[in-house]
Amino acid sequence: MISEIERGTKMPTVIVLARLATALGTTVSRLMGEEQPDRVIRLRREDQPSITDATGWMRQILSPTLPGVEFEFIRTTIPGGVVVGEFAAHAAGSREYIAVETGSLKVTLDGIDHVLNPGDSLYYAGDCVHAFANAGAIECIYYTVMNVARSIHDSAA
Repeated sequence: MISEIERGTKMPTVIVLARLATALGTTVSRLMGEEQPDRVIRLRREDQPSITDATGWMRQILSPTLPGVEFEFIRTTIPGGVVVGEFAAHAAGSREYIAVETGSLKVTLDGIDHVLNPGDSLYYAGDCVHAFANAGAIECIYYTVMNVARSIHDSAA
């Protein structure tokens, strides 16, 4: 799959990009963009990388890619009734924070469902399998802040 993506014969889904990033111990932001070492970085809306899945959900990356920092600030929009899917566990020590702006979000962490409504937030250790779905009829918009820890394998290199 990586070879086909590199050759431009396949476009990866958001889930595939996330799985590749997790396997590499990094973020989707780092896979999609160049590092920006400046002390102050303004990202205009048109310069924020975004990916839209075939099911209609969109992931917009709000944070710049910084040297040596595995951090993402993400805005996700999910149409009503859409299941985003399952993301692999990140390295131990990874953290994720979610805040729901509109709609309803079902977050499944290691098989346990947590339903979030507008204004609700959730923190979880990112080293678990996590899945997202909008079981409601209206669009769900939520924000994720993610800090991905380096795996033991990365620090040994």
